[in-house]
Amino acid sequence: MLNRTELATFLRTRRDRLRPADVGLPSAGLPGAGRRRTPGLRRQEVAQLAGISVDYYIRLEQARGPHPSRQVLTAIARALLLTADEREYLFRLADENPPPAAGPSREITPGIRNLLDSLVETPAYVVDAKYDVLAWNTLATHFIGDLSGLGEADRNMIRWVFRLPATATVWTDEDSVRFTRSIVADLRASYARYPADRGIQALVTELLGVSPQFTQMWEAHEVELRRPLVKRVAHPLAGPLEFECQTLHIPDAGQRIIVYCAAPGSATQAAFRRLAAAVPVG
Repeated sequence: MLNRTELATFLRTRRDRLRPADVGLPSAGLPGAGRRRTPGLRRQEVAQLAGISVDYYIRLEQARGPHPSRQVLTAIARALLLTADEREYLFRLADENPPPAAGPSREITPGIRNLLDSLVETPAYVVDAKYDVLAWNTLATHFIGDLSGLGEADRNMIRWVFRLPATATVWTDEDSVRFTRSIVADLRASYARYPADRGIQALVTELLGVSPQFTQMWEAHEVELRRPLVKRVAHPLAGPLEFECQTLHIPDAGQRIIVYCAAPGSATQAAFRRLAAAVPVG
């Protein structure tokens, strides 16, 4: 049900954090509004930006307004420059289903690129919502190869797995099967989160048509954002390795940073260091 008190408090705190310049208004605010007594936006400024009446917005902030429509909530979210998470929270407070998330992004920000490069002794790479590999650090090339010369379709991790023959060890190794199930469950979560994304739809349709293993896992309807799990790998240069595969979600982008974390002082950590000192794969 509509949580009027929490909704009112949330609107006030989001309004207070904004400055006129953040929304394209002069520092003095709207003409004729008088001297600004608080650093945040005025209620009438939010109402104008959202295209609703001042009285209506004031009543919402006083926890006595009517049940806001989805159109009003969308306009307020836009006026207050809410993030995707904040917009979802706003809709939940108003007892409405949040609007579909914006499409996933393939853009790698400079900050994420710098983060990857700073992990010199830890393999790390970024995938998008359908598990296309978008970026990687040098050490990751020892595990996924140098993908710089490959096209988009050949950088998809899920396609890699389900192109393997039925006799491949990935289908008999317990850890590999669990890992594969986890990425299919994560793909289904993305499929629901981005229902209009043609890339995700096309990948699912393709794999349903060519892979019985994918069909079996997909029809299990497991839905889960990726959780940490332990992977054991027989690396051709470093030998047996065991590490925790951590997945870090990048808000609003639909991307994940996948990081191979070796236990401190372990043989795997030492192997990662030796590989980092070796010539990069390419």
